[in-house]
Amino acid sequence: MTGQDQIVGPTGEGGECAGKTASGRRRSAVGAAFVTTLVALALFSGGFAWFASHVGGLATPADPERADAIIVLTGGQSRLGAAFDLLESGKGRRLLISGVNPAARDEDIRAAAGAGKELFACCVDIDHAALDTIGNAEEGAKWAANHDFDRIIVVTNNYHMPRSLLEMRRFLSGAELVPYPVVNTPLGGGGWMTKPDALRVLFTEYTKYLAALVRGLVPRGTADESVSFAKAADR
Repeated sequence: MTGQDQIVGPTGEGGECAGKTASGRRRSAVGAAFVTTLVALALFSGGFAWFASHVGGLATPADPERADAIIVLTGGQSRLGAAFDLLESGKGRRLLISGVNPAARDEDIRAAAGAGKELFACCVDIDHAALDTIGNAEEGAKWAANHDFDRIIVVTNNYHMPRSLLEMRRFLSGAELVPYPVVNTPLGGGGWMTKPDALRVLFTEYTKYLAALVRGLVPRGTADESVSFAKAADR
């Protein structure tokens, strides 16, 4: 064997082994990524099924216990009417309507809810500052603190209730929040599976709920950035 053979032979074998090793690593990485993706999809799908079933099981309380006050989050069908019914029946001393369009007049809001003028004038506050669910929570917390309210009924649609409570508990950690879900479309017993519109709304709300959960894990140092991002996604 010549000196040249001794040099070329081992080097060629080493290159082949290195190529096989690199190829094996790539296959392992692809396989791991595939498994991770499958697990993530399974968790996401399972979480959505749980979320949809939970929302479908929510029902409007027939006779909720009295609270200090009521907060209704605007944006969904029948929310205002339900909130005023609670106020009229004495379930709370005051009502905050959060997230009202700045262009909306008080009289228009009163008429839309079918509320009496005296009750509206004495016991209703209107928040024009909140632009999203996070804003609802922020403004609701300020209002509750100003009036020293400890027990608050939260009125919003059933699909919106989980995220609303999640956001509001971050700002109203010292208050007891009583959910009052407004149900326009019954979704119990898996009914959401057969309603395309309900599926779309639930899926959208689920992704926003997950984003809110993740935002809660972000260190306080980056909280302002995460809130800004969440507000943009919530609009």
